[in-house]
Amino acid sequence: MKTSRIARETARISKNAEIPTSRLTRSSLTASIRAFAAEDVPKTAVKTEEEVGDDVSSLSSLSSSPRFDIEDIPILSSTRQKRKRGAGSPSTSVTTASAIEVKTRISPQKVKTEDGSTARIKKGRKQPAKKVVEKSGEVTIHPPANWEEIYTAVQEMRKKVLAPVDTMGCETLAEETRTPRDQRFQTLIALMLSSQTKDTTTALAMRRLQTELPPPGLTLENILSVPPETLNALIHAVGFHNNKTKYIKATALILREKFNSDIPDTIEGLISLPGVGPKMAYLCSSAAWGRTEGIGVDVHVHRITNLWGWQKTTQPEQTRAALEAWLPREKWHEINHLLVGFGQTICLPVGRRCGECTLSTRGLCSGAVAMKKTTVVKRRREKEVKDEGGDAVKEEIEDVMVNGDGA
Repeated sequence: MKTSRIARETARISKNAEIPTSRLTRSSLTASIRAFAAEDVPKTAVKTEEEVGDDVSSLSSLSSSPRFDIEDIPILSSTRQKRKRGAGSPSTSVTTASAIEVKTRISPQKVKTEDGSTARIKKGRKQPAKKVVEKSGEVTIHPPANWEEIYTAVQEMRKKVLAPVDTMGCETLAEETRTPRDQRFQTLIALMLSSQTKDTTTALAMRRLQTELPPPGLTLENILSVPPETLNALIHAVGFHNNKTKYIKATALILREKFNSDIPDTIEGLISLPGVGPKMAYLCSSAAWGRTEGIGVDVHVHRITNLWGWQKTTQPEQTRAALEAWLPREKWHEINHLLVGFGQTICLPVGRRCGECTLSTRGLCSGAVAMKKTTVVKRRREKEVKDEGGDAVKEEIEDVMVNGDGA
C-alpha cells in the first residue's frame, strides 16, 4: 500500500522523538519547577509560526531541539481560586512576587516550680478503678491506685487560684435575705439557667431576675405572673433562653400544683421537672436541701476524670455511676465544685495549662502534654490587580497556616 510523504515524515518524527525513560525524582521535579518559574527555558524550545514555516519537512527540526513543557510535570497540589465578576471587581489579577517563611515553635519541656527549681513535664500512666471478684463471688471495686495523691494535689492548686465557680456558682446565687423556700427556688432557677452557659452569664441573668422583677423579686409567684416575653428578655443572655423560658414557666406551674409551691425534696421529683436532668437534681438536692444523694457530673467532672484515666466512659451518667462505685461518700458533694474550678482555671477544655499543673511535673496525669510543636507557615504574595479602567494596583497578601502537634 502506498503512503504519502506526510505520513512517512510523521512516522519518522514519532520514532525519533525523545521520550524520557528515567524515573522522575523529587530533586529533578523541583529543579524543573524552579527552572520553569525562573523562565529558564531554552529559546529553541519554542518557535514562532514564522520560524516553523509552511514546509512540512521543517517539523523534523523540532524533534532535535530540547523539549520542555510544564504540562509534562505532575501537579503535586493546587489551589483553585474563584473570583466574582461584577461592577467594581478587578478584571485581571497577576501574582508578581512570592515569599514563604516557615517557623517552628516548641514549648519547653521543663517548667519552674514554686520553689524556683526546674521540673520536667512527665506524662503519667493510666491507673483506672478495677473490678475484682472475690472468692466469695462478691464484686468489689478497687479505686485508682493514685487517686488520693491526685485529689490532694488538686485541692492544693485550687486554694491558690480563684475560679468563677467560687464566686458565681449556682450555690452562691440565691439571696440570703429571702425565706428558705425562696432560696431553694432561686437555687433551682440558677441551675436551670446554667446549662450550656458560663457562670458569669448565669450570675448576670440571675441578678436581673432578682432586681428587675416586681418586688419582692425572684419568687415563684412572680414567675407565675410574669409574661413569657418579659421573662425571655430578662434571661436573653443565657444559652437556649427560648427553651429555658418555657421550662421555667412550666416548672412554676408544677411546683404550685404538685409540690405545695416548693421544690421537690427527692431526686425523682426534681428530675420530673421540665429541663432538669440528673446532674441538676443531685446538685440541687445537695445545695437546697443539704442532702447528698449522688455526684453531680457536668462536662468538667466527666472530662477531667477520664483524662486522668479513673474510668473510660462516654456519658456523664456512666461517669457518675463509675465514681460512686468507689469514691468515698463524703467527697460526693465537693468533687463537682473542686473539678469545675480546676477545669476553669488550669485544666481548660482547650489549651490545657500543663506547665502550671503539679500533676504533670509529678507524673500523675496521663493526659499531660509533655511537648507541643507548632509550625507556622507564612506566605507573602504581591499581586498586581487591574481594574476595569485599566489602572494597575499592587496589593500584598499574607497567608498563614498553623499546624500544632502535641506529644
